[in-house]
Amino acid sequence: MNDPDSILLHTEELMTKAVDYLDHEFQGLRGGRASTALVEYIKVDYYGAPTDMKAIAAISTPEATQILIKPFDGNAIGEIRKALEESDLGLNPQVDGKQIRLNIPPLSTDRRKQLVAKAKKMTEDAKVVIRNARRDGNKQADALGKGDGHISEDEVSTLKDEIQDLLKKYESMVEKKVDEKSKEIMSVN
Repeated sequence: MNDPDSILLHTEELMTKAVDYLDHEFQGLRGGRASTALVEYIKVDYYGAPTDMKAIAAISTPEATQILIKPFDGNAIGEIRKALEESDLGLNPQVDGKQIRLNIPPLSTDRRKQLVAKAKKMTEDAKVVIRNARRDGNKQADALGKGDGHISEDEVSTLKDEIQDLLKKYESMVEKKVDEKSKEIMSVN
């Protein structure tokens, strides 16, 4: 990183990845409605290899409180059921011929509060990653001011201000996301 623009770009890339990862993690938190995202990335032991559920089965939500899983290979149904039972979803898979139904019970108030707390923890983890990106960007800015490509203290200061602006932007973005997810979890459908 030998110029301010590449430092800014790299810092923003790291912050964007943190937000994308948070979005991915939030998909696994269930609100009041059934969502295929709850089970898509559950690992199934498929012929000895851990495989994402969505790679070996068609997943749909025929009703607001039900997920339907139809394996492409009928022999995988037992392993899919086992993976669902071992997941931390706390759901009881019902094998129905060559498909599995997951009935999503309404969440208790306590469980909703636990899920909101989990979402907030995920958000804090994302903020740590974003702050680390800022720290690394600031270190690179300092090095740029002292290195061979020597830039002025004013330029280093401006770069650090821009990095701080990125931090504020991405922190407010994750705050907004956790507020939306908390409302979704707490709403009773």
